[in-house]
Amino acid sequence: MFGAGLATMWLSLLVLIPLAAVVWRAQEDGAGAFWDAVTAPEAAAAIRLTVVASFIVALVNVVFGTLIAWVLVRDDFRGKRIVEALIDLPFALPTIVAGLVLLALYGVGSPVGITLAYTRAGVVVALLFVTLPFVVRTVQPVLLEFDWEMEEAAASLGASRLTTFRRVVLPNLLPAISAGTALAFARAISEFGSTVLISGNLPFKTKVAAVHIYGQIETDNTTGAAAVATVLLVVALVVLVGLDMLQRWAARRA
Repeated sequence: MFGAGLATMWLSLLVLIPLAAVVWRAQEDGAGAFWDAVTAPEAAAAIRLTVVASFIVALVNVVFGTLIAWVLVRDDFRGKRIVEALIDLPFALPTIVAGLVLLALYGVGSPVGITLAYTRAGVVVALLFVTLPFVVRTVQPVLLEFDWEMEEAAASLGASRLTTFRRVVLPNLLPAISAGTALAFARAISEFGSTVLISGNLPFKTKVAAVHIYGQIETDNTTGAAAVATVLLVVALVVLVGLDMLQRWAARRA
């Protein structure tokens, strides 16, 4: 009981109380002011871009994160340890540095001939960079513990590789994929550092919600900033709860 109480107190101090303070501040001037803040054209455009880009990033991570985890577990190749280290680089690298790197690589005068700076595609690439490890690192341990005898049994019964993956492997991976996807979406929807440089922060075009919130705070409109932050919080919670339900359903099926 002491441990549970201590954990609850620590969680409340670090997460619950700050989040409650943001929600309280958002409705401080009433429901009308809250609605006006989140439906203002610039705020609505920033929220819409952030949510859509985060969904795109989450879907891309489902495919390529699972593929990378599969290759790292199933294949041996030269430079594998280097790839393993690179996967964790977005965890260690300050996101503002990531934004600077992406701007140098894909900005005006790009050395690779691809210009993504100040575009929505650049925002998506920046979010993909910072969310890369989540699906990989949640799926990889499951693959390492997977009983490959089930795959061999399915093959011995005449199942093709695609059928074996779809009917045997994927149901066991789905809870981990869901968890990694939820983490990637939550990270993307709140990302600031990697997008602030490459996006150019163009209103109605490339300004994401986190940058809009920062701008509102700079203009001393903390209530408006809290209102937009509350919308992001609600969206993130809905997605996290939905994917958690999917994860539990998949675990029961598996």
